[in-house]
Amino acid sequence: MVLWGIFISAFLIGFSGAMMPGPMLGVTIDGSLKKGWRAGPLTVLGHGILELILIIIMTFGLKDFFSNPTVAGFIGLFGGAFLAWMGYGMIKSGINKSVSLENQRAGNSAGMRNLVLAGALVSATNPYFILWWASTGMESIRQSYTSGLIGVFFFFIGHVLSDFVWYSAISTAFSKGKKLISDVVYRWIILLLGIFIIAFSIYFIGSGWKMLLGAIK
Repeated sequence: MVLWGIFISAFLIGFSGAMMPGPMLGVTIDGSLKKGWRAGPLTVLGHGILELILIIIMTFGLKDFFSNPTVAGFIGLFGGAFLAWMGYGMIKSGINKSVSLENQRAGNSAGMRNLVLAGALVSATNPYFILWWASTGMESIRQSYTSGLIGVFFFFIGHVLSDFVWYSAISTAFSKGKKLISDVVYRWIILLLGIFIIAFSIYFIGSGWKMLLGAIK
């Protein structure tokens, strides 16, 4: 019963976080229009691999490194630059009309691998993702560890399952609408998603800069 309690609480907490808008949502929607319903699970796969690595590291006591404002600050700057590059590419594609639903190939394996990588990168480059795991996440791990490694395992499964359920639903909904979406609408979606991600890049860079200034002071 204790293990199921850990699983359910991790699922509910993770689900509330998964539903918050962010760059990972933009990547999932963009990927689902190009690659179909698999975009959600593949993006979450990359996200989940990163979270598993963090859980393993934090279980062995490296919390202080990730909660360091200097480390989080540099992650924010790098993350902002990465997101800006991604958003610029999406905006450019929408304006130049270089993307088309007719030219997409859902079976493109290179694109599938890119979604896994994108899922990991948009998470790894978010400073608040790291700080969340260094605070709330670390405390959840500590509590789960009272039941041993099996408790930590149940926590991870519950947490990542919430992401899987939400983003799979998002990618399925958008992929089902592929036949109903014209290229004009599709390009507008790509353009707006690009602007959305650019906004997050500015936010990340500003946050990272503030953290670095705080660390210097």
